[in-house]
Amino acid sequence: MSPLARFSVNQMTVRQLPLPDLTEACARLGVPGIGLWREPVAAYGLEATAKLVRDAGLTVTTLCRGGFFTTAADLDDNRAAVDEAATLGTDTLVLVSGGLPPAGKDLAAARALIADALSELAPYAAERGIRLAIEPLHPMYAADRCAISTLDQALTLAAPFPASQVGVVVDTYHVWWDDRAPTAVARAGAQGRIHSFQLADWTTPLPAGVLNGRGQLGDGCIDLRAWRELVDTSGYTGPIEVELFNDDLWARDGVEVLEETVRRYVRHVL
Repeated sequence: MSPLARFSVNQMTVRQLPLPDLTEACARLGVPGIGLWREPVAAYGLEATAKLVRDAGLTVTTLCRGGFFTTAADLDDNRAAVDEAATLGTDTLVLVSGGLPPAGKDLAAARALIADALSELAPYAAERGIRLAIEPLHPMYAADRCAISTLDQALTLAAPFPASQVGVVVDTYHVWWDDRAPTAVARAGAQGRIHSFQLADWTTPLPAGVLNGRGQLGDGCIDLRAWRELVDTSGYTGPIEVELFNDDLWARDGVEVLEETVRRYVRHVL
């Protein structure tokens, strides 16, 4: 089996690459999977993107993102995201659930809003063969981006739904710090609720723009191989997607960054 058999590169890791250049580089390097984002897909064209990826022989491992349920009551955009995922041929829509409502300070109320939105969106997604993957984000994002900070919280939200409808994202950047996360990973795997496994490293000091501070694999303090082994042991056998938001990486040649990421994946993850 190729060492890259499960490897997927998230589009944001090399966002400086236009889609045709990215798909060409993936095909040349033997990268089988790609995670897509809605904004660049819309800019290139939904149908055109689907054809481009299909013709390159790539699998779309995820589409990002739906969610932000606490700041907009209208679910039409999330339904559109589900439809886009189906067109692109992926079975997984990643959800960044949203932070506190405007002028709000009640995290419990925010999580209740998210639960209510899931109850409406999950059946719609299931009818179209799309799984909803709740991504817990590091607590520093709780106020403005995601009130779901731990895998335990994400699994609680997913619990009312079949695993085939709603699961979780295990992203090392967001959960490595949580000493309860290994137990949650085991539970999620046993339930078949790990719908995506994403990698990024944690480097210090964090940059001023924290959102774009995800480290290249091997540059930080996360034991990425141990996390891969933990997720594998839980029963997950799906794609391993590298998702890096990093201004320094984006300033470099995109193909060189992709080549480096492939090397780092083999060295630090396998």
